[in-house]
Amino acid sequence: MIDVAALAGVSHQTVSRVLNGHHGVRPETRARVLAAMEALAYRPNLAARTLVTGRSRVIGVVTLGCQLFGPMSILSGVERAARTVNYSVRVATCRGASRSELRAAVERLVSQGVDGVIVLTPLHVDDLAGLAMELPLVVVGALPKAGVPVVAGDQADGARLATEHLLGLGHRTVWHVAGPDGWFESALRIEGWRAALAAACAPEPHLLAGDWSACGGYQAGLRLAHEPGVTAVLAANDQTALGVLRAFAEHGRRVPHDVSIVGFDDTPESAYFNPPLTTVRQDYEELGRRALVRLRESIGGGSPTAERIVLTPTLVVRSSTALPPP
Repeated sequence: MIDVAALAGVSHQTVSRVLNGHHGVRPETRARVLAAMEALAYRPNLAARTLVTGRSRVIGVVTLGCQLFGPMSILSGVERAARTVNYSVRVATCRGASRSELRAAVERLVSQGVDGVIVLTPLHVDDLAGLAMELPLVVVGALPKAGVPVVAGDQADGARLATEHLLGLGHRTVWHVAGPDGWFESALRIEGWRAALAAACAPEPHLLAGDWSACGGYQAGLRLAHEPGVTAVLAANDQTALGVLRAFAEHGRRVPHDVSIVGFDDTPESAYFNPPLTTVRQDYEELGRRALVRLRESIGGGSPTAERIVLTPTLVVRSSTALPPP
C-alpha cells in the first residue's frame, strides 16, 4: 500500500479510502491510485483486511438458480455495483424458496465469511425477517410484506400502464396471459391489469395461465387465436409475448393490424421481434444497485428496517400495438 501511495503521489490513508470505496476521494485522485495499483499489480490481502476490520468485503447473493432475464439482470446490477466499491460477490442457489432452503443457502454464504446477503426471490417466503435479525439482509423482489428491507419494481403499475395503453387505443378490453402461480410478479401484474380494466369499466376476460416461457405463451396464443373477439393481449413477459406472436402468425392473425400485443421486461431481443414489441421496461440493474447500497448501509451499522424501495416502470411503445381493427 505504501508503494502504491508513493507512485500515485498520495498518502497511504487515501489508498485505503479508495480500496474501501469511500466517496470523499476526488475522481482524478481515485484514477491515479487505481492506475498505480494496476502498474504495481497490487492486490489487497483480504485475509489480513478481514482480521483488522472484521469484514470480508464480500457479499452473498441467494437466487433460485433460474435463467430468466429479470433475476440475471438484477444479479448483474449487484455485481457491477459491488465492483465499484471494491466488494466481491458470491452466489448460492436453491431449488425452491422455502425457509429451510433459503436458510441453508444463507448459511453456506455465512460460512464463507460474507458481510451480508441479498436474496433474489420472486416467491412467497415465510419469515425472512428471522434471517434478517441474524445478519444484514435485503430482499429484491415483489414481496409486499416481507418484514425486511425490500427493493422491487412496481409490477402492478407496469401492468396498469400496459393495459391503459391498449384501452386508450380504443380496444374494448385486454386479454392477459399471466405468469405462473406462486410468483409475486405474476400476481401483482394480474392485479394491475384488473385494476385498469375496472377503472375503465371494461369487461374482464378469463385469465390464461402461462409460465414465463415462449412455449407457454404459444400454447395460450393458440387458444386466443380461435377467439374472434380478441384484439389486445398483455403478456406476462416478453418471452410469453414471443410465443403469442407466433401462434397468431400461424393462424393468420396479423399484429398489430388484427391484434395488439404488449410484453413485460423489455429484454434486449424485444426490439427485434416481428413486429418490434411494445413492452414495460424495468430497470433491473438499478434494482441490483439499490439493493447493494441498502445492504452496505446495514453492514455499516444502519438499523435494520422494513423499508421498501419501489422503482416505477416505463412503457416502451413499439410497433406491436395499434388501433383495433374496424
